[in-house]
Amino acid sequence: MLEWNLSALFKSEEKLESFTCESVRQAEEFRQKYEKKIAHLNKEEFLISLKNYENLNENVAKIMTYAYLCFAKNTSNGDFYARYEEKCKKIEENLLFFELEFCELETLKSSEFVEFCESYAFYLNRLLKNKKFNLSQKEERVLLYLSNTGASAFSRLFDESMSALRINFEGKKLSEEEILSKLYHNDRRVRKKAAKNFTKALKQNASLLSFILNMIKTELKNICHLRGYENAEMPRHLSNQISQKSVDALILSAEKSYHLVEDFYLIKKQILGFKKLKDYDRYAPLGKEANFSFEKSKEIILKAFRNFSPEFESIAKEAFENGWIDVYPKENKQGGAFSHSATSAAHPFVLLNYTNQRRDLFTLAHELGHSIHQKLSYKVSFLNQNTPLTTAETASVFAEMLVFDYVKDKLKNEELIALYAAKIEDIFATLYRQISFTCFERRVHKEENELKKEQIDAIWMEESAKMFGKSVKLTKNYASWWSYIPHFVHSPFYCYAYSYAQLLVLALYGLYKSGKCENFKELYIEMLSRGGSVSPKELIGVFGFDVEDENFWQFGICEIEKLLKEFKIKALKC
Repeated sequence: MLEWNLSALFKSEEKLESFTCESVRQAEEFRQKYEKKIAHLNKEEFLISLKNYENLNENVAKIMTYAYLCFAKNTSNGDFYARYEEKCKKIEENLLFFELEFCELETLKSSEFVEFCESYAFYLNRLLKNKKFNLSQKEERVLLYLSNTGASAFSRLFDESMSALRINFEGKKLSEEEILSKLYHNDRRVRKKAAKNFTKALKQNASLLSFILNMIKTELKNICHLRGYENAEMPRHLSNQISQKSVDALILSAEKSYHLVEDFYLIKKQILGFKKLKDYDRYAPLGKEANFSFEKSKEIILKAFRNFSPEFESIAKEAFENGWIDVYPKENKQGGAFSHSATSAAHPFVLLNYTNQRRDLFTLAHELGHSIHQKLSYKVSFLNQNTPLTTAETASVFAEMLVFDYVKDKLKNEELIALYAAKIEDIFATLYRQISFTCFERRVHKEENELKKEQIDAIWMEESAKMFGKSVKLTKNYASWWSYIPHFVHSPFYCYAYSYAQLLVLALYGLYKSGKCENFKELYIEMLSRGGSVSPKELIGVFGFDVEDENFWQFGICEIEKLLKEFKIKALKC
């Protein structure tokens, strides 16, 4: 089965509509029963109310998952998606009072509730910790209703516009995913032409894409002002349960090791025999680029996962067999890839745009890593499942490492060079490129006024150049390539979470391979199973790592240095 089976959520749109109407009714009853009464509940009654609140929130997640997946599969279904957004706003409006009232309780009362509701303690304490950023219920209601016409609306406009984008290439009209896959072609002429034609398509939409980014920036600025956040990054750090100091340390560590990127691409330029390595050459294969059919990737991933854990293999097998994955590009299908957690009443859903490239093998492994994490986290309750981005990306990157190790053990030396180069480039894309993205966002969001496209282009080029140093020549065409990055629109300051996860995984994977932690697999699966029920610091602490230690990131950097050294040795042998 190569497409989603959404019946795991709802058998039909009629069932969806009936469930939604019933959820609206239940939410209205909940509000009538508990609004302005939380302070008068005893601890047993509060736990009952909390579980009812959780169930209603899970209902919203189930409804919106179905609506969003219909939209992602065909972005012309925007009206359908918007209709259920509006219906769910009615549910959310009736639930709005609950967390606000809890945060306004006297300390003694809230502490009593937290102590009694032991399995929800981390969730409740986080509400209390961040309550200073809450607005009044009336103000929160206004923001709730305006959300569909603010950043959410611009995100939808971005998705619809990019999904509809068609790029002319050698007599065909290609999607974003299809044209970007040409950058991995072994013919330089093909790569150059693909980059040029993609740039042309981006420039034709430049005004729209610049306006969208400016509106995202402006809304975030306004929200920060209203809620009292210190800067545009702060809400993301709070959501990620990570300190500004830790993020700054991560970025500084990465920037200090940018020379590893430069070293690698200087070697690659030498191997390819180019006088200049240009931006469209970054992913040029060294040797023959292997193709991986979806069936071949499925076989590799299941074997790689089995070698680590039968439970990993079992969940991935279920994903392949039971309609969790929508595999191939289609007209109006959303670009990129994701794994949507959905709810424990169903299962995760994976979106791919599979084009039979080597990178598609690792993208599939990445998203299945997310799915395994999401499925395991169903073991905790819905309010505890929400994993911070910083640890949410850990399972996905770890899954890629499992597949890399499996594949490399079965290749000859000349084939290994291509694989090592591709893996190092993947790490650079996950770590250094995302740091570059974050530094780009920092500069964009610090600007008080709207930015012209030329200003955004200049910031993008300056931050990109820092990463590559003297190794890669950035062409004028590359200046527009910030405009297709979805995270800048959907989730400002998301990108450093990839970098965090990459270095964390390299440290964890180094520990796993060393054999120094005898029960590593059990600890790792337990970590994933706990979802967001404890802090990232506590989750990682069981392995002996302190994520707040500024020197922690060096563990991951050292693993990259080892990989780069192995690559150089293998390259010299050829």
